[in-house]
Amino acid sequence: MFQQHEAIEFSRDCHAILVPDGTETTVAAGMQGRITQALGGSITVITQYGQMFRILGRDADAIGLDPSEFDGATKNEGGTIEDQVWGELATCYDPEIPVNIVELGLVYHCKVEQVGERNFADIKMTLTAPGCGMGEVLVAEVKDKVGALDGIDSVEVELVWEPQWNQSMMSEAARLQTGLM
Repeated sequence: MFQQHEAIEFSRDCHAILVPDGTETTVAAGMQGRITQALGGSITVITQYGQMFRILGRDADAIGLDPSEFDGATKNEGGTIEDQVWGELATCYDPEIPVNIVELGLVYHCKVEQVGERNFADIKMTLTAPGCGMGEVLVAEVKDKVGALDGIDSVEVELVWEPQWNQSMMSEAARLQTGLM
């Protein structure tokens, strides 16, 4: 396992997403940096030049870590299908803040509707800032994780801006963790 802020060096070219732009890019072999967080199946790295990148756990070997430790698989098998969806949402993290999107208060609505024998998940969420380029990345992650649940046949995720997110929407635990209490 890694130590937070541990120095790393990319041993190979690695697919990454530039944070907060959301732009897909490649980090070149030899680039040095530090891990800031490794949560929910992804790793956030700040390079020697101050750029922040999010890499998927499957590419953890590029920075000397074991990809199997970041497979993102969860065990949300208990409870109702809606409980399981909420459990998956809690495995999605803002790449800049080490708090999941549920505790951050970014999920405004989550409902699973059954039509016949099919279950449809309807999720409305926001971002900490309207101009954040990571919106598409987080929406895709939510769709992938929730859609992978047994019993979910379709996932609709809508980014909404009303009400505008603010720090008071964070859970008490999230405010304590981020020092905002």
